[in-house]
Amino acid sequence: MTIEKFKIEVLPIKNKLYRLAKKLLVSKEEAEDTVQDVFLRLWSKKENLDQIKSIEGFAMVITKNLCLDKLKSKRRNTEEISDTGLNVVHKTPYNQTEMVDSIDRINEIMKKLPEQQKIIIHLRDVEGYEFEEIVEVTGLTINTIRVNLSRARKKIRETVLKEESYEFSSN
Repeated sequence: MTIEKFKIEVLPIKNKLYRLAKKLLVSKEEAEDTVQDVFLRLWSKKENLDQIKSIEGFAMVITKNLCLDKLKSKRRNTEEISDTGLNVVHKTPYNQTEMVDSIDRINEIMKKLPEQQKIIIHLRDVEGYEFEEIVEVTGLTINTIRVNLSRARKKIRETVLKEESYEFSSN
């Protein structure tokens, strides 16, 4: 693979790799370092990349594995999801504050999910991956992915509802 072809096929997925790494790692710097490591590994395998069915899926697997290795070695917590892509219809200060508070609450809940559920919900709900793509990244079956996604969403929903009912009952 030539450097031009590498730039065309691999560099466009940089932001997706970064978002996954940032989701799994604590610091922005570690996420950036991980993405650089992924690109170094891809470049070292450039002769064989033409044989890979999905370079993006392959890169996501490398990113996930590098992040999990770093987490295992340092026993670190994950970082919050960003509010990228969330649009408030009426951007009043009140609505913006409510949205930020909601995102913060969901992030706190997501931090407590099992690692596998965090990865799956990030890939599906944040990155918008299809189930087949998540299968390639995680190596899990579609049924396992669906079950974990359902459990993660249910846990988030139940926790938010519980917190909201507590807030209303304490007033």
